[in-house]
Amino acid sequence: MAEAITISDTLVQDSIIRTVKHVCAMMIRHEASFVEKTIKSAYAGCHGQSHVFGSVAFIGQVTGIVYLCIPDDFAVTAAARVLGLTEEEMRTKGSTAVMDVIAEITNMTVGGFKNAICRADGTCKLTLPTIVRGDNLSVVGLKGTERHIFHFDCDGHRLIADIQLKQD
Repeated sequence: MAEAITISDTLVQDSIIRTVKHVCAMMIRHEASFVEKTIKSAYAGCHGQSHVFGSVAFIGQVTGIVYLCIPDDFAVTAAARVLGLTEEEMRTKGSTAVMDVIAEITNMTVGGFKNAICRADGTCKLTLPTIVRGDNLSVVGLKGTERHIFHFDCDGHRLIADIQLKQD
């Protein structure tokens, strides 16, 4: 197993902010702005409405998982922008197409974050994305991890990046 490294809170914050902004600008073609960092689970905005949660884990020098929480209506908008379709055309494609696009956005976000916090020697590997879509969803903190929760605004919608890192 690869040698573990220590990741500072500043590196986590700078890396996720830079990566979310880059992925939103490139894929969704809309600016994302950092709103706040919270310590405890702050998914109050997720209760009572549908959301799409994407997650990708990584293992190696650093082990962890990143969850992206995206409001369902914005997930449809984002998917339409990525695919060059109208929102109505996107809705006719169904939820599988939306979930596929959110999986790719999650994969790109976590990949960029992982690249920023791991050394460039390739010892940190990603898992496949997992996507869950539904109402009143939340993420439970994993035992033994440091949790960092970042809130972003993208086109008036709240995006949440929940990062859980295990450092030895």
